[in-house]
Amino acid sequence: MLIRKLFKFENAHIVRNCTSDRCRRSIHGHSYKVELLLEAHALDNGQMVYDFGLMKGTIRDVIDAFDHAIAFWDKDDPVYINYCKQFSARWIGIPVSPSAEQFSRLFFVLVDAIMQNTVMRNGEPDDVKLHSVIVHETETGYAQAFRDDAYNLRMGEIKLSDILFSEQVKQEWGNPAMFDQLLAGERFINPDVALQVNVAED
Repeated sequence: MLIRKLFKFENAHIVRNCTSDRCRRSIHGHSYKVELLLEAHALDNGQMVYDFGLMKGTIRDVIDAFDHAIAFWDKDDPVYINYCKQFSARWIGIPVSPSAEQFSRLFFVLVDAIMQNTVMRNGEPDDVKLHSVIVHETETGYAQAFRDDAYNLRMGEIKLSDILFSEQVKQEWGNPAMFDQLLAGERFINPDVALQVNVAED
């Protein structure tokens, strides 16, 4: 079974080396929609693949980091990067171009790491996992990344340690140390749940 959770944010970027002249030479923005698709072959104690409410914490924070921010490719001109940092309190440096395709891979790597680093407490199935990520850049165009895409070195390596969030972004998270904890491999703990209905196993 698949479930989808939709997130939205506004972000600015330049997509270097692309065919469209406006996109490769001018800062511009998009109203993004990001869909996370989770997959499992069993259900948790609430008879869900994964409670949507659990995605309102760390997962939402890491996606919201891109809202009202500028994202830049860390291989871009250092002068441009410095201006991004100087004139925007909210910025993210990433090891790939901020195209829709790379955003879908980037969000897959980030959310996958968070989920793998989370201790689940409500009977979530062992096989619950991130299936794919869809990034809508416009009303008519989107990119979808699957697991093989996210970790495909031919598309560019995305390491967590190569993603840089500005201090302003981190301070607006529910837990400003969240990304440092993720990099250090510290576990995120989902809340305990007192069961109201006990269903005996067959």
